[in-house]
Amino acid sequence: MTEGNKKRRIRIGIDVGGTFTHAVAVETETFAIPAQIKVPTTHRAPEGVARGIIDSLHLLLKQGGFDPDEILLIAHSTTQATNALLEGDVAPVGIIGMGKGIEKSKAKAETRIGDIELAPGRFLRTFHRFLDTANGLSQDEIQKAIDELKSEGARVFVASEAFSVENPAHENLVVETCIGQNLPAANTHEISQLYGLRIRTRTAVINASMLPKMMETADMTEESVRKAGIKAPLMIMRSDGGIMNISEMRHRPILTMLSGPAAGVAAALMYARITDGIFLEVGGTSTDISAIKNGKSLVKTATVGGHRLYLRTLDVRTVGIAGGSIPRLKNRKITDVGPRSAHIANLGYASFTDIKGDDNPVLDLIQPKKDDPNDYIKLRCGEKSFTATPTCAANMLGLVPEGDQARGNLDTLQKSFSLLAEKLGTTPVDAARQILDRSFPKAANVVEDLIADYALDRNLLTLSGGGGGALAIAPYTAQKMGLPFEIAPNAAVISAIGAALAMVRDMIERSVVNPTDQDILKIRKEAEEAVIRMGAHPESVEAQVEIDPQKNLLRAVATGSTELRTRDLSRKALSIKEMEQIVRKSVRGEIVDSACIGEAGGLSVFHVETEEKKILGLMKKRKTQYRVIDSEGVIRLQIARGECVIRSRKEMQEGALRDFIERHTQYGDAGRSLPGFFLLFRGRILDLTGLLSSGHIISLAGVELARLGEDEPVGIMVNIV
Repeated sequence: MTEGNKKRRIRIGIDVGGTFTHAVAVETETFAIPAQIKVPTTHRAPEGVARGIIDSLHLLLKQGGFDPDEILLIAHSTTQATNALLEGDVAPVGIIGMGKGIEKSKAKAETRIGDIELAPGRFLRTFHRFLDTANGLSQDEIQKAIDELKSEGARVFVASEAFSVENPAHENLVVETCIGQNLPAANTHEISQLYGLRIRTRTAVINASMLPKMMETADMTEESVRKAGIKAPLMIMRSDGGIMNISEMRHRPILTMLSGPAAGVAAALMYARITDGIFLEVGGTSTDISAIKNGKSLVKTATVGGHRLYLRTLDVRTVGIAGGSIPRLKNRKITDVGPRSAHIANLGYASFTDIKGDDNPVLDLIQPKKDDPNDYIKLRCGEKSFTATPTCAANMLGLVPEGDQARGNLDTLQKSFSLLAEKLGTTPVDAARQILDRSFPKAANVVEDLIADYALDRNLLTLSGGGGGALAIAPYTAQKMGLPFEIAPNAAVISAIGAALAMVRDMIERSVVNPTDQDILKIRKEAEEAVIRMGAHPESVEAQVEIDPQKNLLRAVATGSTELRTRDLSRKALSIKEMEQIVRKSVRGEIVDSACIGEAGGLSVFHVETEEKKILGLMKKRKTQYRVIDSEGVIRLQIARGECVIRSRKEMQEGALRDFIERHTQYGDAGRSLPGFFLLFRGRILDLTGLLSSGHIISLAGVELARLGEDEPVGIMVNIV
């Protein structure tokens, strides 16, 4: 408890990294961090990574002096599901396939999926039985199938029936029979509501194979939390950047798969408050790169062993360059940097190595791992062995400010880079620049790919760095690409902060041809109810609906917080003039005019006119950009070209909304098409870009606006691409 016995409101985040497990406590009102802990990740402990999670939690509680009732939530990332797949540490699965009638033969073939290759040389074994459900199912049939599969080696079970997304009764009966015998089991309809029996079965099989290991870890972690007297929810990071409660993880551990970088992206959204940008989370060995557009992370469909799954993951791309990568030397040139890191080669960083007096280092070329080339740079001085990493090069070039934890020992750096410069026939500064020149393209190429893949507007983008090695890669990459950059606050523990602040999230997908307004409202309600069941406060829940007409897919994504967050009352709301200054700084190009055009429930909308010179300055082109900013100065939405109107709720529902949509509806050979629309009200931005008709937009907007008073202001904004 703090001075005056004021009760704090604390969220705890724990990030399990490859080398260290970080734990942080975050005060919800101010985002202050009263305590943080770092312990080695316990890969080899009998309890696995759970040991490090538990140890870091108890050390954090002790350091912060927190009372158990001050803790609102504990959330942690996990590498366990991903590691289980990579290492083949999964349970053999018995599949009980089911079907009837003319679809029976097809269902039998599609539920017999064989062994699944998880990684080169590592397989998940499956066994198969098929039951004809034309006349229903008997307990004897189910039991016989279970016994036969057990005798072949199955330890967990999957029930998979054609069209179970419409009628799951038989799948439920099989799973209930298994659980009644303490056999872990899962059915396919709870993993996905999409048609496609083979993919649904494969996804459910991978999910089931993780159940024994993940349940063991979940039980151990939860028991430790409860013994500490903490009653707050225990949450796990999902692969799509949200969190789910531990009871849900016991049913769907696959949702944590490939979720390693998810906590960092969550922090980029919730803590660094990135609206449009590329986030580089830089560690010691690799860098995870992801894109954020309109304040949302970008997701893709996951694959394992070349097989597509019904699983959505963040589109995070990993490159083998980071703060601790080792340079390579050949023919008096830096030929490459990485992929081996100082950690892998058991070397220190020149930045953090002390050399006594007049001692000078010597340079060797080494082979970090068997089959590696023997051209990696090693520096040694006495018994100390280290290398000149990108972090060291960034220090040498003055890119690391004083006071930053990555700031290095300048005396050792000067001696190290003088030696390296001698070998290269150049200056120490140029030697450092050569290292970064060989490093940044690996990150820059991925950034360019993301910009192209998602049609991102370079004029809106900021490169943002997180992780302990952020200053080694992000500033130089941004400089070379001509993009602005920023380093996230508390960058070294950004992923743990992200775990603490991430939102409860769930997604429901369904195969629907030409969805009606009723279909949209129904799936939206289901998604909202799902996150509320997982612990989200009902008043915090927001949902977005998307339609994919090519795949006849209807998707609803709902997010919410476990508590209603209250703004720190000590923070003074910014004036319109102060907000305008922030807006103008966010705009690139020559600004001709800017003004606030109105306010919608705590969100201020600014238009900014910019002028671009063309044809040697003889012609000038003007365009109007928009920014939506909140009272604390966070830009929540950027529109490079569009329009916005603000009306009362009554005016919107009496025709202003329909008229605005109709004015911006485009007509062509393919018929009507809609640009992206956003609804602004009560501090919220409802993204309507995934909807295909004005009727869908008006129907969904009507549900949201029904909660408002007649005179409450509502904004509608269009993004014209």
